[in-house]
Amino acid sequence: MVLASRAPSSTEKIRDMELPIINFLDKRSDVSKLIVKASEDFGFFKVINHGVSEDIIRNMEVECFEFFGKTVPEKQRAGLANPYGYGSKNIGFNGDSGEVEYLIMDTNNPLSIFQRSQTIASADPTRFSCAVNVYMEAIRKVACEVLEMMAEGLGVPDTSVFSSLITDLDNDSLLRLNHYPPLLPNHDTSSAPSFPLQINATNSKRIGFGEHTDPQILTVLRSNGVAGLQISLGDGVWVPISPDPTALCVNVGDVLQAMTNGRFVSVIHRAMANSKQARMSMAYFCAPPFHANITCPKELVTLERPNIYRAFTWAEYKKVVYSLRLGDSRLELFKLQSDDETRD
Repeated sequence: MVLASRAPSSTEKIRDMELPIINFLDKRSDVSKLIVKASEDFGFFKVINHGVSEDIIRNMEVECFEFFGKTVPEKQRAGLANPYGYGSKNIGFNGDSGEVEYLIMDTNNPLSIFQRSQTIASADPTRFSCAVNVYMEAIRKVACEVLEMMAEGLGVPDTSVFSSLITDLDNDSLLRLNHYPPLLPNHDTSSAPSFPLQINATNSKRIGFGEHTDPQILTVLRSNGVAGLQISLGDGVWVPISPDPTALCVNVGDVLQAMTNGRFVSVIHRAMANSKQARMSMAYFCAPPFHANITCPKELVTLERPNIYRAFTWAEYKKVVYSLRLGDSRLELFKLQSDDETRD
């Protein structure tokens, strides 16, 4: 695997970063160690030979592009994203915006997906719902494998301590399909739709999805090979992640940072909408049940590394997330404040 520098100088030209590449065909113990190191150093890594077939991915992408190729009124038939449905430009509930349109679906309710497909898939609703459900099942399997190898690499005897939260029947995971339209040369916009965007001097490098961390446990992302994803190295340094249509991109979420006592990092990232091509990303956000108590396994708490975060439920954390803007610090609010508290 190739690792990029963690702290390039401000004068150094930032090139695309090569994230750690994890090959699922390698020896399991080695893969587990590499996943732990990547999660500690970067919070991001790529997975290859992950077992999700090209057909599953291709079928899903075909349905995505077909949906986003519809007119705005047709897409709005999916309902407003509150929390599931179609949204455009407005991200979240607190004024955040971006040059993106999206469709959010519940991963735990095949019937809901089938019903939604009746209103948004004009050609063959069954084909749409089947492609989505098969894709979600395949990605969830990858996520569970990653989470179990994380536990193994951390030396936690209960290797299902993380994965059991996303296999629980009441888990709050979701699938978010993001479409970043291309920027096109200026022309008469009197009758132009809201997408694709019109390029000019001020929007040639527009923010598609602003800086944030993912609040859930883990994110498994598939993109169509068009650049746009960037991660923050701090001090205003943003590094592009080179696209790879053969790999799945995995990143640590806030909940996993808390559950690993800060060993894994939930890294700030963003997506740009400055390409001449449309960018499509399919993000599976692995989340625990609302009632799940988020605590760190005792094996990860020592005298040298006392507990950093207080226990909380996903419902409590999600409420805080929804009350803040996209880039606001959330996990800091759940840190223990005193030395006495960290030793309880």
